[in-house]
This record gives sequence, C-alpha cells and structure tokens, in this order.
Amino acid sequence: MRTCVGPVSYPQAMDTGEINVHFFAAARAAVGAHEVTIPADSLEGVLDRLVADYPEFAAVRPRCSYLIGGVAVHGDLAEIHVEPGARVDVLPPFAGG
Repeated sequence: MRTCVGPVSYPQAMDTGEINVHFFAAARAAVGAHEVTIPADSLEGVLDRLVADYPEFAAVRPRCSYLIGGVAVHGDLAEIHVEPGARVDVLPPFAGG
C-alpha cells in the first residue's frame, strides 16, 4: 500500500487520526461544504465514506481527480493510504480554460 502524507498542514487532525478534505466546483455543490474532516483511511475508503455521508457526491465522484498534499494521485485508490493530518483536494473537471 502506498502512503501519502504530503505537507501536514493540519496538526490537530493528525492528533485525532483525521484528514481534511477540500471540495471544488461540482464536488463542493454535491457535498454542500468547502471542507470536511473525516477519519484517515485509504483514498477509496475516504471516498466511500463521503458517498455514505453525502449521497449526492456519488454522481460527481467518478469524474473527479484527487490531490493529496498538493500532489496528484493515480492508480488503485484502495492502495493509496491517506495519513492523518493530510489534506485531500477533490477536483471535478473544470469547464473553460
């Protein structure tokens, strides 16, 4: 399993075993928030938790890209572990240029 920490900018979340997830554009609209704090897990586990907590996110999820600590991640999301204190950015496709 790959571990992604990135720059830890949320030390309080690190102490509680949580991560901060930031949403943009359609993902933000689906969740209804700019940011949420949830328990650390694999990226797939994080996304599953978001769908469970915010069902409208399910429609946006397949089209999104993800950054952990500002670095794009790709591959098997179940194999990407997000460490406590990390920031995950959820980026749907953007229109325009």
